[in-house]
Amino acid sequence: MDRQLGHPRPVTVSPELLTEADAGELLTLQRAAYLSEARAHANFELPPLVEPLESVRASLADPALPVWGLRAGSRLIATVRVRVNGDVGEVGRLAVAPDRQGEGLGTALLLAAEELAPAEVTRFRLFTGERSAGPLRLYAKLGYRETHRSPEADYQLIHLEKPREHAPAAIR
Repeated sequence: MDRQLGHPRPVTVSPELLTEADAGELLTLQRAAYLSEARAHANFELPPLVEPLESVRASLADPALPVWGLRAGSRLIATVRVRVNGDVGEVGRLAVAPDRQGEGLGTALLLAAEELAPAEVTRFRLFTGERSAGPLRLYAKLGYRETHRSPEADYQLIHLEKPREHAPAAIR
């Protein structure tokens, strides 16, 4: 919602594949978006917050790890990564600019990234911290179900999975 005008901003989802040239902007978005998660979990050492620029560049250069982004004009406002590991799409680093959260951008980008995943992907997996109320609601709404938990610092990581809804009939 446009907080100044009181009406929703249009959400046009046209994800673009990010490149090494986007590394600095991606790192800035990632750090801004993950601060709320760090506060919720009292852990400011979350990988998205401490990842060095060279690691972000390397991720963007890795053809096995497409990094998708949404822009408003020239500004990067949302991003997600999906690594293909056999028949699994491993979703990571879903991030939306703090001033654009709550507009459906994370939902739209995640669904688009699922659609853009190669045909051999039959299910998607991701994880988040147990105190990530917003992300957990989003993932449940999109069909992700908890598979297990693992310890992390003084909280649990919740691992979730969902089947690909639009997989080709031959691999469903």
